[in-house]
Amino acid sequence: MNSGNPLTDSKALHANLKRGRLVVEVNASTFDPQALFSFAERRNPKRAFLFVSRVLGRHIPARPSLMADSFNALAAHIPSDLPGPVLVIGMAETAVGLGGGVHRALSQTRDDSVYLVSTRHPTGSELFARFEEEHSHASSHLLHLPQDPKTRELMLTARSLVLVDDEASTGNTFINLSKALAEAGLSNIERLVTVTLTDWSQDAVRKELGQHVTSVSLLDGRYTFDEDPTADLPEMPEVGSVAQGDWPLDANRDWGRMGVREHLDTLAPDLEVTPGERILVVGTSEFVWRPFLLAERLEKAGADVHFSSTSRSPIALGHAIDHALSFSDNYGLGIPNFLYNVAPGQFDRVLICSETPAAAVDPALISALNAQVIVDDK
Repeated sequence: MNSGNPLTDSKALHANLKRGRLVVEVNASTFDPQALFSFAERRNPKRAFLFVSRVLGRHIPARPSLMADSFNALAAHIPSDLPGPVLVIGMAETAVGLGGGVHRALSQTRDDSVYLVSTRHPTGSELFARFEEEHSHASSHLLHLPQDPKTRELMLTARSLVLVDDEASTGNTFINLSKALAEAGLSNIERLVTVTLTDWSQDAVRKELGQHVTSVSLLDGRYTFDEDPTADLPEMPEVGSVAQGDWPLDANRDWGRMGVREHLDTLAPDLEVTPGERILVVGTSEFVWRPFLLAERLEKAGADVHFSSTSRSPIALGHAIDHALSFSDNYGLGIPNFLYNVAPGQFDRVLICSETPAAAVDPALISALNAQVIVDDK
């Protein structure tokens, strides 16, 4: 992904979807816009379209090194004079790994930062806040209160917020989260930074919340969607569950829901690869950051590695989505999950990474990909 000549002239891109025509105008981009994102169609009556990232490793498999480039590029543009402590929040489920990567880069230059993720999987421990993402297939988000005393202190005394999501369409989710944090008692915030791969919100967060807001993105633009009122609305599967499933989570193996100050590469420490071996590492739902660290390690060891993840987001075939697998979630919620743009036989080895026991992973997914399941048991 070449960032040598940032785009500054306006550029228009479009997609004709079943429910209307989507047109985006790119005002400025650090990278080639078509290397950053593409379009897809949601199976969601609340919003017809989706911006699909090519560097996120969620709906389109991506090389770990490419993903890390985007993490580091975003972190490099976060203001260096933020008053500390700094609370970095990654949005479930899509931006959990992106937030981890941004925090990892940011923490290289300051030791007063905490990374926390929103979640739709309650751990059973004390909650701090709840907020809504109105257009989403799963609109409710939870934030837990860190249990570690030092991490909790840094969070509760934070003077700067860094909110990370893959894209901002309207800015409403950032606004909702910021207000929820204030209502929950996070009262010392002086600066707020929104961090996205693509920002279509036209500075909406600053306009709503004030001049203390800064926006950082790899691409800035705007979109219009000319919706066809006669088009049929899709049926959306029930994927909005916010609950503990049959497979409870172990807070002692936390990687972000309870807040972390450092990032531990714990998965399969003895796994060996051969140079050039085509490997796909698959995260599951919100469990993507530690699987990414594994993928990054295997790529550095010489393998030809791509990273992707399962998702509860229902997306129609077409445009950026060439292939889709559907299977049961691995948390025991009884909801469908999906894996996009991964065809059986595409890789020499597929590693499915799970924070729940191997028995919780749908055998149909394992069989379809001839995959090995790696469980986080550290």
